[in-house]
Amino acid sequence: MNPQIVNQIYITPGAAVDFEGDTYQVKAILDDRRILAHRVIDDHIAVLQVTGLTPSVQAAPVGPEIQLADEEAWALATRRYNLIKPILANRSDGALVKAIAKENRVSVSTLYRWLERYERTGLVSALMDYPRDGGKGKNRLSPEVEVLIEETIRQEYLSVQRKPISKVYQSLVSQCRQAGLEEPHPNTVRNRVRQLTEYTRLRFRYGKPIADEQLAPLRGNFPGADFPLAVVQIDHTKLDLILVDNLHRQPLGRPWITLAIDVFSRMVVGFYVSFDPPGAMGTGLCIANAILPKETLLASHNLGGEWPCWGVMRMIHLDNAKEFRGTMIKRACEEYGIELNWRPVARPQYGGHIERLLGTVAREMHTLPGTTFSNTRERGRYPSEQKATMTLDELEKWLLTYVTEVYHKRIHSSLGTSPLEYFRQGLLGRDGQSGTGLPFRTYNPEKVRLDFMPFEERTVQEYGVLIDHIYYYADVLRRWIKTTDPTKYKHRLKMLFKRDPRDVSIIYFYDPELKAYFPIPYRDTSRPPMSIWEHREALKRAREQQVTINEDSIFAAYEAMRQIEEAAGKLTKQVRRKGQRQPVHEARLAALTKSPAQPSLAAEHRQFDPFDSL
Repeated sequence: MNPQIVNQIYITPGAAVDFEGDTYQVKAILDDRRILAHRVIDDHIAVLQVTGLTPSVQAAPVGPEIQLADEEAWALATRRYNLIKPILANRSDGALVKAIAKENRVSVSTLYRWLERYERTGLVSALMDYPRDGGKGKNRLSPEVEVLIEETIRQEYLSVQRKPISKVYQSLVSQCRQAGLEEPHPNTVRNRVRQLTEYTRLRFRYGKPIADEQLAPLRGNFPGADFPLAVVQIDHTKLDLILVDNLHRQPLGRPWITLAIDVFSRMVVGFYVSFDPPGAMGTGLCIANAILPKETLLASHNLGGEWPCWGVMRMIHLDNAKEFRGTMIKRACEEYGIELNWRPVARPQYGGHIERLLGTVAREMHTLPGTTFSNTRERGRYPSEQKATMTLDELEKWLLTYVTEVYHKRIHSSLGTSPLEYFRQGLLGRDGQSGTGLPFRTYNPEKVRLDFMPFEERTVQEYGVLIDHIYYYADVLRRWIKTTDPTKYKHRLKMLFKRDPRDVSIIYFYDPELKAYFPIPYRDTSRPPMSIWEHREALKRAREQQVTINEDSIFAAYEAMRQIEEAAGKLTKQVRRKGQRQPVHEARLAALTKSPAQPSLAAEHRQFDPFDSL
């Protein structure tokens, strides 16, 4: 993984982006999938797909992994973020910047440097102090020049006269020479102007009332949910559906779903399904899914639908469950500038949007084979386990299809239109009202997922790392074998590791020197991959057999489970083949005797299509 990768792409008019190796400047947002841009090298005009854009700016220095960051250093970064937060939407508001600088006894140029560091990554950790390379070859502007640039843009460019950038730069050069200061490069001024929002331009040139009238975003009904991704609600439920394993379709049990909804538009912005009860893992991966673009997820299930929803939400609204209050979730949200807000105790109406969505999804699943319905009375004599046919992957595919093809496109009674259309209106505007524009698009999905995953701390030994009785090793660990913790006398240094519950054959090691994650496989790579749920079942089986618990006994139990499932699968196939042969034989016999054919039972034995109900 590249530790120097930029985390966000700014898709706004005037922003610079890369597409297929060339740098473009965004001219206009056509919709949530396309932009109009001109190529910088030759001014060629093109319509570009948002999914193909990459950052064009140089990466900012990378700080430590957020979960390892010192509390004092992290508190400093969050204080700096809170200082620049009001400036993010009004960067050219010189009076605001000066007021914040004066009140907090920092210079204006320092605020702008913090702002630049944050905007180059979109991460609060970029505001932490970290070792510098001495600044060789860098030409940092002096505070005096920074002030002149700010004032010149405000006086010359953000005026009713609307002077061209070339004239603004000439004025700046004249002032710098008069003050005996080194003049900045013309691109410095151009870049600052490109970062101005359309609201800022209108506000300074024509006044706040006109800017508000022309560019006021659509407003929602929930307090604070005035635009897309302003407020996202998250909650869990156990689904009324029994799932089967991937290999032999044996019942495994009912899964849990963690679901996230954009309160403004009622769009589903993310979800996560697993066999684990609510916890930090499911919550974190649901948030990561909500932030990330969805094209790769849809493609992994061979789905051609659209889910044009991505970006960091401003606030997450949660209930008071303990899994929402862990340090990992809190710090990960702080890293991305997300405010956590907990539902008041005994005030269920504050979670009404997500509760209704969970109820809607649950009712839709009552049409699927293997459903347990909402209660035993409703289920009656329905054999849920015998009818179960869907795997976890197939359920995820069904959910993706339902969300993108049904729920998002269906008219919502509270909105008067579909969630997808209302979400787009909030971004792009309608009836003369401007939208908020496209959210910043995260470019480093692996980092986002890892940031929101719980972690394990382990020392590195000659054999590698041991987690849950399984050994892992890769050469990147060699440097850290038996390393002593400099803060604790004679104690080994504990390193940070993360893993995906769906595949524990690989863990992710964070190298504190390279400031990057590296995949670490099983030490014995001949071992088969397994999920964390299969691992737990194998561990349970090994304990029941009262054998020594180690890697060999766990994988032996796992193999025994597979052999039993395989035998059961073969028997099931024989029974099914016999069941299918019998009606065929009866049909042929009926045809020979010219008697009415018996009803075929083939339909009862056909493979279930999880999308029949759609």
